Amino acid sequence: MLLLIALSAIIAPFLFLVVLRMSAAKGMAISSVIVILLALTAWGMEGQVVLSSVFQGTHKTLTILWILFGALVLLNTLQNTGAVDRINQGFQSISGDMRVQVIVVAFLFGALIEGAAGFGTPAMVTGPLLLALGFRPLVAATIALIADSTSVMFGAVGTPVAVGLSNIPNADTSFFHEIAVTVTSLDLLAGSFIPFILMVVLSAVSGDGLKGALPMLPWTLFIGVIYTASAFGVASLFGHEFVSILAALITLVVATLTASKGILLPKTEWKKAMREDFTVSNQRSSMSIITAWSPYIIVVALLLLTRIVPWLKEFTQTAIDFTWTNILGVEGVTSAWEFLYSPGTVLTLAAIFAFIIQRKSHSAFTQASKKALSTMKITSISLIATLAMVQVFVNSGINANDLNSMPQYIAESLANSLGSVWIFVAPFLGELGAFITGSATVSTLTFSPIQYNVAEAIGLDINIVLAVQLLGAAAGNMICVHNVVAASAVVGLSGKEGEIIRKTLGPAIVYGVLAGISGFLFLNFF
Repeated sequence: MLLLIALSAIIAPFLFLVVLRMSAAKGMAISSVIVILLALTAWGMEGQVVLSSVFQGTHKTLTILWILFGALVLLNTLQNTGAVDRINQGFQSISGDMRVQVIVVAFLFGALIEGAAGFGTPAMVTGPLLLALGFRPLVAATIALIADSTSVMFGAVGTPVAVGLSNIPNADTSFFHEIAVTVTSLDLLAGSFIPFILMVVLSAVSGDGLKGALPMLPWTLFIGVIYTASAFGVASLFGHEFVSILAALITLVVATLTASKGILLPKTEWKKAMREDFTVSNQRSSMSIITAWSPYIIVVALLLLTRIVPWLKEFTQTAIDFTWTNILGVEGVTSAWEFLYSPGTVLTLAAIFAFIIQRKSHSAFTQASKKALSTMKITSISLIATLAMVQVFVNSGINANDLNSMPQYIAESLANSLGSVWIFVAPFLGELGAFITGSATVSTLTFSPIQYNVAEAIGLDINIVLAVQLLGAAAGNMICVHNVVAASAVVGLSGKEGEIIRKTLGPAIVYGVLAGISGFLFLNFF
């Protein structure tokens, strides 16, 4: 019975959003009420702890909305300045094939953003960019979420590894290096197929079955192998911090060169994901391609500088700090918001730089801001309900009944009953954590001690089990509720969250299965 109660934070959203097809605003509001009532009654959480958790979730919502605003205002500004038209023309000169654009924009540019910022930022940036390039909204949101997966285990300059595994005994730089090599070794199987999986989903969602996907198998498998092999090389040489960034940059160069020459690509351009009302401007823009892309270059540069330059990192983390510590006096219930360090601030600054660099009126920015704010109204309700539920779930270890937290209870119940096949279960525990918390880092921080203990108890290689946890947490990013809510909002599909999860669930499961198979093969044959 307690296991069913603990699972309520997973069952309720799945039931309301996916099965009953409610909007996130309604479905997550009901789910939040259910989980809160069960936490107060069956789990023995005190009212003050629950209320502080709700405030914590509300505060975290503000941090996500700020990133969402930044992503929207940047894209809207670039549409107003004409930069998006120039970017589109640039793609046409490389390849007009929308399948190629998915790999370059969603998978590789998204990986670059993930490596620099993490925390769901890539889908909020690449989703609207795909929309601006002519993709239908549902396609743009779905593809952006699935693409933001392989790179997630090393997102935000290696945070899921360095922070996620920080509570493992003897965790140090050498240990993180070992895990990085193990993860990238395992991902040579799982991650290499993600570009092709993107093609399958793209083709299916666009109503083309497998016809649009199969001709892309040679090129996408080649790109997938280049990315995962590059990631393995970077992890082996430099460790965990810059895997996503450098692997993405290397593969971007290879993808651009091969696409422009048509190497391994079908002769016919595929455009079946395009909106009916979309046309590529025939009028040649006077703006250079570098000028058009410059705001995104600024985004990546500022994100990296604020994360790797020590004095700048310290300044941005402390100068304007809206962090709420020990909310309502409950120790440990804290929500961080280092304003200048936030990707939202970087994205907004890039939007301001955009109209200056591209020599347009400031109205390009002000109009973009108004449009962004109007887009976010419904999303704020959905996110508050989602994050309130998540924080009650995570903080449920603070209770009067002397119970473990709900996520720990779930993990230990699974470990006790499924220990013999744990290597296949481990990635899905990672997915479970990411689905609820919306963070590969939090998933790994929460579940890695359990993964460690299970591996030790049944004699499995600890590094492989922890690596599979990270792979699963990355896959869970595709279906995480608040990522889906944000991705839906930026493409104008608020209320369609359940439909998007139904489309991303399959790839998330496939990734988890491939991760389990990789782990099994390494345990038994390498």
